Amino acid sequence: MPVESGDEIVAVLEHDTIAVVGCSSTPGKAAHGVPKYMRRNGYDVIPVNPYADEIFGSTAYDSLADVDEAIDVVCIFRPSEEVGDVVDTALERDEIEAIWTQLGIRDDEAVDRAEAGGKTVVQDYCMKVQHRRLVA
Repeated sequence: MPVESGDEIVAVLEHDTIAVVGCSSTPGKAAHGVPKYMRRNGYDVIPVNPYADEIFGSTAYDSLADVDEAIDVVCIFRPSEEVGDVVDTALERDEIEAIWTQLGIRDDEAVDRAEAGGKTVVQDYCMKVQHRRLVA
């Protein structure tokens, strides 16, 4: 079952490096504003977007599998029907500790696979809102 308590969410937010799958280069979109906020608050944000070369001055990777840096948390800004593929790719990487789906994004079967694979999962919560509520 995905984590929901404040303490469990804070534990996920204590990690430093977040790969944002679906990170947007378009100001005004949540997929741009949330990772920008996380960067301003000290996180190393790795953008994953096959349609951008760079976002926030950082290389944008085509897929999670292409990221050559260590990742602590995968934050997903993709439609719910795409979560399963992202989770499956995340499960191939041992260093990933947690998977976070943004507000309105759900896939219970993918959550079950992630948890069975040893990953902590936060589902259907906004990372920025939770950071502001629990950490900032």
